[in-house]
Amino acid sequence: MRDPATAAPQCGAHNNKRIEDRSGELCFQEGSQRHRGWYSRGYLPHFDSPHVIQHITYRLADSLPRAVLERMQAEAAASAHDDEKRRAELRRRIETYLDAGHGSCVLQEPEVGACVADTWHRFDGERYRLLEWVVMPNHCHVLIEPLEGIPLGKIVLSWKNYTARFINEFKGRTGVQRSQSQEGSQVWHREYWDRFIRDQRHFDAVRNYIVMNPVNAGLAIEPETWPWSSAKDRTEAGTT
Repeated sequence: MRDPATAAPQCGAHNNKRIEDRSGELCFQEGSQRHRGWYSRGYLPHFDSPHVIQHITYRLADSLPRAVLERMQAEAAASAHDDEKRRAELRRRIETYLDAGHGSCVLQEPEVGACVADTWHRFDGERYRLLEWVVMPNHCHVLIEPLEGIPLGKIVLSWKNYTARFINEFKGRTGVQRSQSQEGSQVWHREYWDRFIRDQRHFDAVRNYIVMNPVNAGLAIEPETWPWSSAKDRTEAGTT
């Protein structure tokens, strides 16, 4: 695996068009027609451009009930009047809730956790550079640098589609009960969360967050003891 410490965080590449997101942060939009820049499907905004390092989080459909999310949104809105602070507060509440291990938590099953990790590695170096990752019991964090030609949304969709089939087969084979959430029988929540890396400080902070997530959630004593993580991979490979 490539050492993520050698990655050079970018907010776009040269010859790109400078744009500004809703929070006022500057980034760049690639001229390629295959990458969409800023877009939304009605819930979360996404930014799609090659060679812009992205922190991606996606979760199981039953990990956060709609009623709980709506309550968090109301509480976050009441706690801050600034849009950026409100989004940060909502994100903090969601992450705390997910780390508490709600829902079926099927990702903690060894076969399932390994499948998710193997899916990320499958196109490492072809569609993206895989820089840091962890599979938590009900959600995933991935740090990648998308390469030219494959939009970020399609990358995430391919991960979800393959692993959803595997998880449904696993549940049928092992007798693990399917959760009865408002999302029905859907494995993954429809949306995902992404944040482009602004600079080296942000890059280091996100790496640390991903590596330490199992420890901070009380699931591991040391990062490298969590079985489905880039920290464990590096330890086994003898790299840091």
